[in-house]
Amino acid sequence: MMDKLLLSIFVLSGLCPVSSHRPVRRYDFVYEPKNMTEAQRHCREKYTDLVTIRHAEDVKTLNQMVDSSKMADYDHVAWIGLYNDVASWRWSLSNESFYRPGEAQFRRWGPGEGSNNNEYYTCMYADGSWMDYPPEASFRSVCFDAGGLNETFIFINISMKWTEAQTYCRDNHTDLASVRNLAENQKIQDLVPSQGIVWIGLFRDGWKWSHGTHSSFTNWKQGEPKLSEETCVAANFSADGQWQVSHCQDMRPFICYTDVPVSKQVIKVRLQKSSSSVDLNDPVVMENMLEKLKQRLKDQGLDDHIQLSWKKQPDGKVFHKEEKKTQDEKTCPEKDEL
Repeated sequence: MMDKLLLSIFVLSGLCPVSSHRPVRRYDFVYEPKNMTEAQRHCREKYTDLVTIRHAEDVKTLNQMVDSSKMADYDHVAWIGLYNDVASWRWSLSNESFYRPGEAQFRRWGPGEGSNNNEYYTCMYADGSWMDYPPEASFRSVCFDAGGLNETFIFINISMKWTEAQTYCRDNHTDLASVRNLAENQKIQDLVPSQGIVWIGLFRDGWKWSHGTHSSFTNWKQGEPKLSEETCVAANFSADGQWQVSHCQDMRPFICYTDVPVSKQVIKVRLQKSSSSVDLNDPVVMENMLEKLKQRLKDQGLDDHIQLSWKKQPDGKVFHKEEKKTQDEKTCPEKDEL
């Protein structure tokens, strides 16, 4: 009976396509090992970029795609597009008009500071040097009030985490202190108690994807990201694709992605039931019809990425008994863009 219904779809359908275009993401494993920089270059030349993993469904897809036999020599670990951007420091006050040329780039790092993987926020010591600290640290802070290009610094004698200090300064002043030159650095230094440490407004974004975006989704292995000098990230497919940091010069397979433009079409179909007992709105019946339709379309040359779904009407149903129409009403409407 199902085959007969499908035959009715192809023979009796009045096809009235309504088209729209949106990209879908395709993933490709490249098993020729490269370091992170080479892998990124290859993906950008041949595809779109190193893979961005946006949600758990992406993880599931990659686990289903991986060819484990080609990964064994590399501990089943492949590069993804995530890395720790240790050079992304910027000021809490982002207004560009507040900074003259070069002032937003002023730094006063102490030896070995400003490049630690898991430390995202900046404080000043009593000697005027800067150090980076992790998010859980708590110190006193320096806010500022801005008036044009001038600023007044205010010492806040309350121990807070950096994000709490930022909120406090924005609520009560202009922001956490921006330091644009040595003179301003000295003004803040004069406020720091002996042996004291204070937050200033410099911070960095941390983990980024190769194409420049951020994502709240993470899939770290237990104990990762570990505190180390390693800034690149790979997926371990012996651990269900969970992430681990790795030395950027390691030679590994990698995963690229491509945004592929596709056409979405809404097609009106007319079915002729061979039995009045068949409920076309039965979810099982609709699912079976979709599977058979998809197979018929593949047999006619469409690729495996085709996706089909039923479009529900406002009442929640897909199919309705057709009212008798005039000859003019049976013609297809003009093509519209969704």
